[in-house]
Amino acid sequence: MNDSAAVPGADEVEVSALAINVTVPESLQWHDSRRGEEFLLTSINVRLLPDGHVAAKAYGRPMAGGRGGYTSFRVPDRPELAALIDAAATRAAQMWSSHRGLG
Repeated sequence: MNDSAAVPGADEVEVSALAINVTVPESLQWHDSRRGEEFLLTSINVRLLPDGHVAAKAYGRPMAGGRGGYTSFRVPDRPELAALIDAAATRAAQMWSSHRGLG
């Protein structure tokens, strides 16, 4: 029995999300607060939208210590952060385009 006949072609596969996590270099990290708690933002989650644009949310850890909640923050409109997101998306595209399948 040939199971490959049941496998759809690349054009038929529905990809519901494509996301990457980017570490924010220390020099670009920033603080924000939520519900009276201050956070240090150290990573950005970047999602590829269906129209080809990207969306980004920042995550970090409470300044007071501990794990804190998994809380997202808006990425500030700063040219250096936009450049980081753009560079990360471009690098991720390069990495995805050269994937070698399951290990």
